[in-house]
Amino acid sequence: MTAMRRFLANGWLSAYAFLYVVFLYLPVIFLPIFSVNTAATPKFPLSGFTLKWYEDLPRTPALLDAAWNSLVVGVSAAILSTVLGILAARSITRYRYPGRRAINGLIMAPLVLPEIIVAISLLLVILQLGLSLSLFTVVLGHVLVCIPYSMTVLTAGFEGFDRSLEEASADLGESAFGTFRRVTLPMVAPAIISSLLVCFTISLDEFLIAFFLTGTEATLPIYIWGQLRFASKLPGVLALGTLLLAASFLLMTIAEILRRRAAKRTQNEGGLYA
Repeated sequence: MTAMRRFLANGWLSAYAFLYVVFLYLPVIFLPIFSVNTAATPKFPLSGFTLKWYEDLPRTPALLDAAWNSLVVGVSAAILSTVLGILAARSITRYRYPGRRAINGLIMAPLVLPEIIVAISLLLVILQLGLSLSLFTVVLGHVLVCIPYSMTVLTAGFEGFDRSLEEASADLGESAFGTFRRVTLPMVAPAIISSLLVCFTISLDEFLIAFFLTGTEATLPIYIWGQLRFASKLPGVLALGTLLLAASFLLMTIAEILRRRAAKRTQNEGGLYA
């Protein structure tokens, strides 16, 4: 009887997981399908196959400018978030001090707070400081959003790390910074690269923060939002969305492979995707 209940429970769980994945990703599947349709309107049956919408993308100056802006913002946010994430993860995993859990909770707060509230709050703070809206303010907002993800990935790299290696380095006369640079960082390098990729992907796809904090220089999500007002631009938007979807999937897959490698090296399987 117990075996039967367990079998039924596993069956319902598998069915639920399947339906959840279908509900989540079925709309996304239509994106690449309609992006190669010859008709400008996304509807069935398809009128034909074409790559014209993809070929037109490099000929759009506004799109190229938005892509460059997203690249600048994404790389900057990824580097800053990873550097701050390294410091935070190192502190959380290595030291015990009053308020450590509260600080960790504050760092992770952007994951649970409504993003529109975070965006409006950042906008008010930036305006009160007298800063003009630009790509710099977008980077600041993206760093705030990306740090929790970076810290989660890096914590998996630092936890389970054999401290005897650092102690051996110190016994051999190496300084604390030298030990961190020569021993610790190489061991958690896969986690660092994974953090960079995750943060870049999140920044590349992030819309709401950029919508409130951008100035006259649009990022790719803002550009896509602006193009949706024109029906004739929809096929190009579908093609661009397909490319962004493929790029995000590829980067997240590489990040997960590197995270697992880091977890294996440190004998720890925790982390963002576990």
